[in-house]
Amino acid sequence: MNDNSSMKKVEDTDKALQDIVELSILYDFYGELLGEHKKEIFGAYIMDDLSLGEIAQDAGISRQGVHDIIKRCSVKLRDYEKKLGLKTRFESIKAEAEQIRELTEQIRTALSEQERIALADKIDTVTAVLIEKL
Repeated sequence: MNDNSSMKKVEDTDKALQDIVELSILYDFYGELLGEHKKEIFGAYIMDDLSLGEIAQDAGISRQGVHDIIKRCSVKLRDYEKKLGLKTRFESIKAEAEQIRELTEQIRTALSEQERIALADKIDTVTAVLIEKL
């Protein structure tokens, strides 16, 4: 196997893992919007890391049936995110909260009153943006 082939496999594996992580996050946000049967099958695949064959045996359906449900649910969850944007909004709010935490820590170590005031002003600005998003 040459280096390009090995690199392609690593990239494909990384992409597959990123896809699983993304779908598990979307499932956390929108899983309750799926039908009960689909939710159980998709959850078994994404959250419990069961194989298609294991899920098919447990659910009493074909492996292809499980595959089709997982594909449809993946499309549906991504569509919910496109329409509702809850994950994107959550990530944005989380980043701003982290920025506030970092600025607060900088205030603790600031040497001058002027630095503390400037940092407090930044916290006010980030907080205003955060409140607007809520």
